[in-house]
Amino acid sequence: MREGFRIAIKPTILREGDSIGLVTLGSPILNMDTYSTGVQMLRNQGFNIIFGRYVTSFGGIVSAPPRERAMDLMNMFLNANVKMILATRGGTGVQSIFPYLNFDVIRRNPKIVSGYSDITALLNALYQYSNIITFHSLMIADFRSDTPPYNFNQFFAATSTTAAPRVIENPPNMPLVSLVAGNVTGPIVGGNLTSIVNTLGTPYEIDTRGKILLIEEVSAPSNTIYRYLSQLSLAGKFNDCVGFIIGQCTNCLTSYGTTFDDLIRAFLVPLGKPMISNLATGHGYYKATIPIGATVTLNATNRTLTVMESTVSVG
Repeated sequence: MREGFRIAIKPTILREGDSIGLVTLGSPILNMDTYSTGVQMLRNQGFNIIFGRYVTSFGGIVSAPPRERAMDLMNMFLNANVKMILATRGGTGVQSIFPYLNFDVIRRNPKIVSGYSDITALLNALYQYSNIITFHSLMIADFRSDTPPYNFNQFFAATSTTAAPRVIENPPNMPLVSLVAGNVTGPIVGGNLTSIVNTLGTPYEIDTRGKILLIEEVSAPSNTIYRYLSQLSLAGKFNDCVGFIIGQCTNCLTSYGTTFDDLIRAFLVPLGKPMISNLATGHGYYKATIPIGATVTLNATNRTLTVMESTVSVG
């Protein structure tokens, strides 16, 4: 590992028979059939399930008040039997639990934490303030029969093996695109664009200094994307980072004849930092597992993304 990189704490490897804690940290579950299907699939795969007290609560926009959702999460970190904490969904409101989290306790009890969408804010906060590797990856809704094997292969390669280095490859017929050539190594941060922007101006603002920044989005019109990219640019986040990985903008709408790709080329390409796009991420049908806080090498010339270290430990 290159000098100057902070070595993040690796959670313990996930094995068959381990216990998985389910938590709802943002919006409430709306489709109980999908939730039940995911629970049963995890059980069929040999895992035990531990339910957060408020996992199926409904409190309007969010599942429960921030303190209660935070308590569910902290209880999972404190439970020695829990090896992985799996978000049921994102939605909105995840960052409202942050003032009630004890990041020192979390640091001393590292677990695999997986999710995407609004869970992005939590993944990055746990890396920044507890120094643990987290996983921009599956949620409970992704554990169903029509999920492509690629998604599960990616997930378990990151959480159930210690193989390293490991190349993150897109599924067949979905090529990565090089937007700016170059080769850079550093910790990877980021994820959902909306969630990243929502941290600005808070004590939990994303730190991109010396990092490779991942961006993906869902169901946002281009004029909103423009606003978000402008805000990140003015906040210095693009100047601070050393490279970019652009995921998909799933179901995003074109505004004023301008697409998401157009905006990426306008805002980021002129910075001249190594950059690839079209990575299978987040809200897309195909989902690569991205270890937030792990050191990766982005070779935009050869269009490869390599995780340089194991992302879990044998315990």
